[in-house]
Amino acid sequence: MEKLTAHEALIYIMVTTSAADAAVSDDELELMSEIVARFPVFKGFDRKRLDQLAAKCCSYLALEDGIEQILEVTGKALSPKLRDTAYALAVEVAASDLDVRQEELVFLQILREQFELEDLTVAAIERSARIRFRKA
Repeated sequence: MEKLTAHEALIYIMVTTSAADAAVSDDELELMSEIVARFPVFKGFDRKRLDQLAAKCCSYLALEDGIEQILEVTGKALSPKLRDTAYALAVEVAASDLDVRQEELVFLQILREQFELEDLTVAAIERSARIRFRKA
């Protein structure tokens, strides 16, 4: 697998989270597009590449060791300060359809461990997502 930029790594993390339950929902796809368009971390990224990168990531996920490869290259591409950003984006995608599946939870756990995130950081990110997606 080739070396990724930080932007590409963040997108791979979002796509992998979405695909963890073997079903990429329309809500998740729409949210990823909105995130890339609005979040400052994606400033300078060509949004037209999103579909191409998502397809490329899915092709890696089809490999037997695809998740391991993705975790390795994204870990190398992301600075420590962007690893919690990656986790926040993953949580955002997982929560977007208001139904976080077991497979997504497992991937989030793997991501926490791989990126060596602090427990308080993880708790704050997850709490924030629950609040944002809460229904009245």
